[in-house]
Amino acid sequence: MSHIIKRSLRAAFVGSLLAGAIVPQALASSHREAPFITKSPKIDATDFYMFRSYETGRANFVTLIANYVPLQDPYGGPNYFQMDPEALYEIHIDNNGDAREDLSFQFRFTNTVKDAKFTVGGKQVSIPLVINGGAIADINAAGTNVRETYAVTVVRGDRRSGTRSSVTHATGGSATFDKPIDNIGKKAIPDYQAYAAKHVYSVTIPGCSPPARLFVGQRKDPFVVNLGETFDLINIKAPAIEFLPNAERNAKDDLADKNVTSIEMEVASSCLTSGSDPVIGGWTTASMRQGRLLNPTPPSNGAPSKEGGAWTQVSRLGMPLVNEVVIGLKDKDKFNHSKPSGDSQFADYVTNPTLPALVEVLYGSAGAKAPTNFPRNDLVAAFLTGVKGVNQPAAVTPAEMLRLNTSIAPTAMGAQKRLGVIDGDNAGFPNGRRPGDDVVDIALRVVMGKLCTINLGCAPADAPAGALRFTDGAYLDDSFFTAGFPYLKTPIAGSPQQ
Repeated sequence: MSHIIKRSLRAAFVGSLLAGAIVPQALASSHREAPFITKSPKIDATDFYMFRSYETGRANFVTLIANYVPLQDPYGGPNYFQMDPEALYEIHIDNNGDAREDLSFQFRFTNTVKDAKFTVGGKQVSIPLVINGGAIADINAAGTNVRETYAVTVVRGDRRSGTRSSVTHATGGSATFDKPIDNIGKKAIPDYQAYAAKHVYSVTIPGCSPPARLFVGQRKDPFVVNLGETFDLINIKAPAIEFLPNAERNAKDDLADKNVTSIEMEVASSCLTSGSDPVIGGWTTASMRQGRLLNPTPPSNGAPSKEGGAWTQVSRLGMPLVNEVVIGLKDKDKFNHSKPSGDSQFADYVTNPTLPALVEVLYGSAGAKAPTNFPRNDLVAAFLTGVKGVNQPAAVTPAEMLRLNTSIAPTAMGAQKRLGVIDGDNAGFPNGRRPGDDVVDIALRVVMGKLCTINLGCAPADAPAGALRFTDGAYLDDSFFTAGFPYLKTPIAGSPQQ
């Protein structure tokens, strides 16, 4: 294959990848997106956010949010949703456009059973719960029966062989951080918001200043989507506002009653960029050890399995929706194992995108015609290389990841446009991703040719439906969140007795 053909394939892959990624066939972000990851929900990445902090006085920082453990029912006791101590969770930053990590933040968790006991009939007997009866208000409170802690390592260069150093408390220098237990209910944790706030830490990242902020804990799932109807062959009353009044608000958010576990960092922009280029790329991964040996007779407080071997990546997430609706079923696990630098290997699935045509098949009679420009250069610009003048690096290797121009000032809460760049708010998606960016509606409109209407990579004639305001009907904007770090709201309590 000639160099020109390879380059064309890559461009087609880029456009097709994102074209498929944003049609409404499986708009669940990355919840349960591949066969193997459904077996390991503790390492299933659900969403990734990367944006200039819009909290007052924090505009020189970038907030990174990596969410894991999807579809958490708040009442999911007695063990609730601890992170996996046998896994490696990572956030990666590419700051020179070569589709390879230059900076990685690695998270490892440790769960310690305190083995609280009650005296029953004169005998000390271990209790079966993660709490022992006392109200919980402080870090590592006496009322908790499990202590979940974690450590953070920053790696500069290759994630496996680069220079490593520990992230520490800004005061005291400890490298161990406590994670709050999940929101069991008001009787166990009278003021969960105040309790969780004590787990927001000021931290030192070696070679980086000023201090960063860190939080890991349960949050209300921030993703909003009309999930059930979209899986049912896009069984939505109207995919575009023109078809039904108030269509953007007519559907149920099927994640409204779910929680998620968030890994959040707020880092100075200058610590993430390289040289004079303000654009960074980011993605998350989770890895497991290659080998697992099950113990048929695990001892008390002992491991039920033995993990060993090299780390093996099993989850990957940058842009939302990619693995769900683009990659063939037999290769979804392969995609989760892959790196952005190798994305051209999936070209066969996306050289000629079929998913935009699905919208036409189902709704074409109402004018929802698929774009006709191939390859989809509009999507290449928006989702793989970045948009020139907005978030394209000085030098870029096409690859699937979020890209953020850290020189574009954040938009204050209350003034943010939920449709981001396509509505004139360049601080929003696809220039990074804020919690209040309605990526489902944005993606639907872009895949159906919104960018062609402004001659970005294609012409208006290429997109007969480019001006339609497509929606899944589940509304999202910045009012769903708080005005400061950690931005995502307090998780839903497991007990209704509030």
